[in-house]
Amino acid sequence: VIPVVRADSRVREVVMGLHAELEARQISHEFVLVFDGVAGPAAEEAEALLKEHAGLIKVLRFQQPFGESACLAKALEVARGEVLVTSPAYLQVEAEDVHLLLKGLDEGADLVAPVRRPRVDPVLNRLQSWAFNLVMRRVLRAPMHDLNCCFRAMRRRVLDDVTLYGDVYRFLPAIAHRTGFRVQEVQVRHKAEFAGAGLFGIGVYIRRFIDLVGVAFLSRFTLRPLRFFGAIGGALAFIGGVMTVGLVAQRLMMDAALYQRPLFLLGVLLFVLGVQVIGFGLVGEIIIYTQARNLREYRVDRIYE
Repeated sequence: VIPVVRADSRVREVVMGLHAELEARQISHEFVLVFDGVAGPAAEEAEALLKEHAGLIKVLRFQQPFGESACLAKALEVARGEVLVTSPAYLQVEAEDVHLLLKGLDEGADLVAPVRRPRVDPVLNRLQSWAFNLVMRRVLRAPMHDLNCCFRAMRRRVLDDVTLYGDVYRFLPAIAHRTGFRVQEVQVRHKAEFAGAGLFGIGVYIRRFIDLVGVAFLSRFTLRPLRFFGAIGGALAFIGGVMTVGLVAQRLMMDAALYQRPLFLLGVLLFVLGVQVIGFGLVGEIIIYTQARNLREYRVDRIYE
């Protein structure tokens, strides 16, 4: 499955590179190219490949961009294989290393994620990637080391159980690990990066952080919302309560006026806000309780009879 998000993507390079390797190993395969609302040279290459290799390639095109998660979700509907390999629309790693991903699946993994070593991109890019993966491991508690590489192999059942939306595509190995699937990392040879070095705009880093927080909440607190909201709300209510009680005690014992104490208003505000946040968690718990019959947190590996 190849999501195409840029008009200048190297579609022929990635298709022919992977095709040659899989054909040499006698592994039956097909390519599903999903154009995320883009046209241009990449679309022309795809049309030429369709004519040259009939039956090998399927091409889907969105009318407007919906993101890589939508591309993968749609490709899952038309792909016939039980094993899916996702790749950027350029050869990010050596095509020969696709067999390392498939070997990991043969050894029992449900999803195999690559770790690019040695890296060949600029130092600045490596530093950004290292920092992102470090924060991800701390927040999600998932032992992934290279989420920025989207050259992955997985069994179909992984995507059947993981809901794809937004930028979840990037965090798929970490979410699969938190969901209970067996995730294995293998070392692959880094080939090239499509873009050069440089810092992104501040908005990109903010969106990445928000996505990380959202994924952390969904993977750790979906079935226990009160733990998340209760911890935050309890801390706010405690701080506000201590401030308010202290000032009220001063008013009663030392006859100190409260109208000149803005901390009193702040304390009341924090206490009320904390109670409201706890209320959000209680509402979430009520929803989870009423839908508990339809929810399944565990995953059975196999049954012996």
